[in-house]
Amino acid sequence: MLHALTPILGFVVCIGLLIFFHELGHYAAARSQGVRVEVFSLGFGPALLKYKARSGTVWQVSALPLGGYVKMQGWGDSEDTALPEPGSFAGASLSSKAVIVAAGPLANLALAVVLYAFLFMTAGQPTTPAVFASIEAKSAAAAAHFEPGDKVLAIGGTNVRDFAQLQQIVTENPNSELDFTILRDGHDFTQSVKVGATSADGESIGHLGVTAAPVFTKLGPLAAIGAAFHQTGAVIANWGTQMGQLIVEHKGLSDLSGPIGIAQVTGQVAAMGWMPLVDLLAFLSINLGLVNLIPIPILDGGHLLFYAWEAVARRKVSEQWREIGLRLGAALILTLFLVTTFNDLTRIGVVSWLTHLL
Repeated sequence: MLHALTPILGFVVCIGLLIFFHELGHYAAARSQGVRVEVFSLGFGPALLKYKARSGTVWQVSALPLGGYVKMQGWGDSEDTALPEPGSFAGASLSSKAVIVAAGPLANLALAVVLYAFLFMTAGQPTTPAVFASIEAKSAAAAAHFEPGDKVLAIGGTNVRDFAQLQQIVTENPNSELDFTILRDGHDFTQSVKVGATSADGESIGHLGVTAAPVFTKLGPLAAIGAAFHQTGAVIANWGTQMGQLIVEHKGLSDLSGPIGIAQVTGQVAAMGWMPLVDLLAFLSINLGLVNLIPIPILDGGHLLFYAWEAVARRKVSEQWREIGLRLGAALILTLFLVTTFNDLTRIGVVSWLTHLL
């Protein structure tokens, strides 16, 4: 029973932590802009624990742990209110509203930088050199008589920096002859290899049949912070690329995961140790921040879209259009939730089991 509950407990704790920092960003920005925060809740539904601070904010833990919110004075009030109360969100300037709304996603991105910097200072920054750790039997690498410990210096006329570049070159050349320059026991030689092929998302990609092991290098504080910003930027860039492929080419829709899939991965990663779990937390924090910045009404990005329109058009979005936008946004989020849940259930075999049962 405990083993079965581990993914669920790990998911609740991890998501709760990420949402806490997200809402903490909204809270800190609201206080900095002079907006009174009435409630800071981790979770939804009835409050299980409550504490009222001197500032007047009620800090609480609620029964349903999947989420959280910050309730500001005047939040949700009509934008057409003639005289909003002092200290209310409705009475704040347009720039203050934008700062408060954007602070949540930015807090998640900042948390990722902190987590990566902590990892690089304690466990070390992982790099994966182009050195073979193992060779797959009956693969192109085995046919070329490659051995564990071989280091790839170049492929054709291209110098190879790391294993990621090696992967890119190989995957882009299925069923092709490539010249590998290999360093073995202090001597280098060139070996022609007929790269194999495998299928991924319906496309043929090159397959060599090797693995590599990461090398960890501990960094000082300044170097770790710089590397953490670089790693966060790399994850953001990759997220943007995948989102573009999803929207334009409709690629990757079946790979999307929802709460069930994230809970499953969280449980698996937690069993591997604290380092992979912190790395996963940073990755999920970035994704939570970026998803909230998507300009869909009901998300933070949707509110920022309304404020951008107001700044450009010099007039507020009407309550009617706000309501329409929020309804469409809620429908889109619900659809996405259903799609990702279907994907998760398909991966764990529930859909196949139901189909067989029927």
